[in-house]
Amino acid sequence: MSTSGNSGTAIKYPDERGSARWWRQEDWWSIILSLVLIAAAFILFSQGGSLKWLATGPAKWTTLSEAGTDLLNRLPALLGLYIVWALLLTLSSAVIGHSAKKFLGGFTVLFIVAVFIFQLGAWASASRYNLEPPLLALVLGLVVSNIWQIPDWLARSLRVEYFIKIGIVLLGATLPLTLIQWAGPVAIGQATIVSLVTFLVIFITARLLGLENRFAAVLGVGGAVCGVSAAIAVAGAVRARREQASVAISLVIIWAIISLLVLPFVARSLGLSTGVAGAWIGTSEFADAAGIAAAQTYSDLAAHSGGAIAGKPEAAVQAFTLMKVIGRDIWIGIWAFVLAIVATTWWRNEGEGVSARAGAGEIWRRFPKFVIGFVLASLFVTWLSSHYTLAEYRSTVTPAFIAPITALRTWAFIFCFLSIGLSTRFSTLTTTGLRPFWAFTVGVIVNVILGYILSVHVFADFWNQLGNL
Repeated sequence: MSTSGNSGTAIKYPDERGSARWWRQEDWWSIILSLVLIAAAFILFSQGGSLKWLATGPAKWTTLSEAGTDLLNRLPALLGLYIVWALLLTLSSAVIGHSAKKFLGGFTVLFIVAVFIFQLGAWASASRYNLEPPLLALVLGLVVSNIWQIPDWLARSLRVEYFIKIGIVLLGATLPLTLIQWAGPVAIGQATIVSLVTFLVIFITARLLGLENRFAAVLGVGGAVCGVSAAIAVAGAVRARREQASVAISLVIIWAIISLLVLPFVARSLGLSTGVAGAWIGTSEFADAAGIAAAQTYSDLAAHSGGAIAGKPEAAVQAFTLMKVIGRDIWIGIWAFVLAIVATTWWRNEGEGVSARAGAGEIWRRFPKFVIGFVLASLFVTWLSSHYTLAEYRSTVTPAFIAPITALRTWAFIFCFLSIGLSTRFSTLTTTGLRPFWAFTVGVIVNVILGYILSVHVFADFWNQLGNL
């Protein structure tokens, strides 16, 4: 595959031809299905209930017997969840124009494998190695597809783009814009600087190394925002090749693990306070799971330092949360929306602007509509969160409303990455060469240095004050 040409395994959008009616398009169905799930979660929440009994996720486990017991206890919920997913996806696929019978057979296998992947991702030590379920799904899929030939009946269910779109719309419902107000101007300001600078550094470096715009965008946002989720969202928004998303996510995971192992101890050697260290980790890390683990490691170091590390131990995790989980993650939607417009108007042909014939109607036809669903979901949860304080939101809204949607989003992403792995050969990943690695690594260096300067010098008073509260 040439990263600057049109060869390779491209993500195709056969349902988005200009002649297709809206009800035959995946984008609109991804919005409809996602909003139906969000509406169901809200109705139950407003009545004092929750969808978490259906949108089930595994409990943390340390032994195989614990994992087996948890899985058996959740079998009724898993059966109900399978029926819901199978019904919604099969019916919508039939309307779009795919064989319902062939899709359902393959999806059944996909769901069963996803159950075990999700369960494995709940291993207590998984977060230490950033073994998120979507990543495990990708790796398993790659192994299987490169050893055995995938049968046609299973290949029919590998609807990568459809699963991506549904997951992204559900992602919007977990990112209320109210988070900007709750995080405060300093955290948002620092996150904005980091997001813009890191993206531009990676994007420009990737372009100088000869990578195409879409690939450079996925790498850039993967390093600038929230790693895995950001790479998924932007890959769908700009219609990148599936192997490009896989490479970007692999780089995110590699550097997230390195940062997890290095940053807490470098911060300790530099004598950083808990608040400042947490902010630096939140600015420099590339994945939430690894970042939280790194911040918690520093909290533990502070708790056992006998006062050698200034600030309350819990401030490291609090600062990380403000900086990364709130400040940087909110940029997922911004980058997805902006880059969707840029890709639609400027990147149809590399190096060319919008042609004279690409008027407003043509631009609308090319625009990925599911991004609108992301915005609608985010606006809805923003309205909902406006009725609560941050503490109330975390104690009431998050467990009963946000958590079930997050679980559904994870299911969609597992389906997506298992499908990517099962339809990708290693040869399509290795032929990208080392250029993506070097482009991302330059961004890592800039990210860590810039994060240090902002956390330790520019905004040190704010983060130190947080550590003393």
